[in-house]
Amino acid sequence: MNQIGIPNLDKKLEDSLVADMLRVEELMRSHIKGDYPLVVETSRHLVEAGGKRLRPLLTLIAAQFGDPSNYDIIKAAVCCELTHLATLYHDDVMDDAVLRRGVISANKKWDNAVAILTGDYLFSKVSDMLADIGPEAVKLQAKTFERLVIGQIKETQGKSEGLSQIDHYMKVVADKTGSLIATSARFGALLSGATPEVVEVLTKFGEKIGVAFQVADDLLDVASTQTASGKTPGTDLKEGIPTLVTLYVIAANEPSDKDLISKLSGPISDEDLPKVILQLRNHKALKQVQEYLTKVANDANDLLVDLPEGSAKQALVNLTFALVNRST
Repeated sequence: MNQIGIPNLDKKLEDSLVADMLRVEELMRSHIKGDYPLVVETSRHLVEAGGKRLRPLLTLIAAQFGDPSNYDIIKAAVCCELTHLATLYHDDVMDDAVLRRGVISANKKWDNAVAILTGDYLFSKVSDMLADIGPEAVKLQAKTFERLVIGQIKETQGKSEGLSQIDHYMKVVADKTGSLIATSARFGALLSGATPEVVEVLTKFGEKIGVAFQVADDLLDVASTQTASGKTPGTDLKEGIPTLVTLYVIAANEPSDKDLISKLSGPISDEDLPKVILQLRNHKALKQVQEYLTKVANDANDLLVDLPEGSAKQALVNLTFALVNRST
């Protein structure tokens, strides 16, 4: 696997993406600097922890369908990643998380107030940079932020009448994860001057990829022995966070799963965790979710059919492949 994390990349495109990702990292670190040392320290906390950087990478690949030399593309890529990081600070407070990306979460290292305000600070830095790009960029970010917030509210409130728990969960995933990844692709296409048709295709592709990314993460929580994100398998199970795998088990409501379903209804103890993971690994729900992930990935790649042939299109196909296979 190369530095970018996408298999079989065209060498010229890979070199270009590696160079631009370095520019993204440099701008991201310089942009969050400020006059107040604590804010700088807290905001750098998750930046330095690393991560897959899927969102800025997708911005850069999408820009290949136009003129990728526009520096505003780098700015937009930074804005997408900082927006994502800001939501993580807030999520960790709401989930009372202890770890994030293999390091202690900001809410535990400092406190909830500091974590929330750090997220707010990052949102302010995003707004500042987007204002330099232009009003269309600001409006796109505002619409995306609206979906992020609505997704979080939906998750907090629970499902509405007439909606299954699984359908509710997928709507939350589309808003909380799919929306920003779709916007990441849209920014790259728009700012590179790609045609309106290409912009729309890449936006829809980004949304599908966002859903696939979360479903793959759900599978990793059960099926993987190790993840690149620093997340230990069973983390969501232990914290009682619903995933598509556990929701499939609960929805099937098999009599033989009575004890398992009872455990899945809340946080799972350290003592019970290994047994529950083993049960889920041997449950038909795991295969069902894997099949669903493959369908979402195929749907995403089907959207790419009419895009111009070339290394950028192939990179998106390979990205989909990498996302699906990270869960196996």
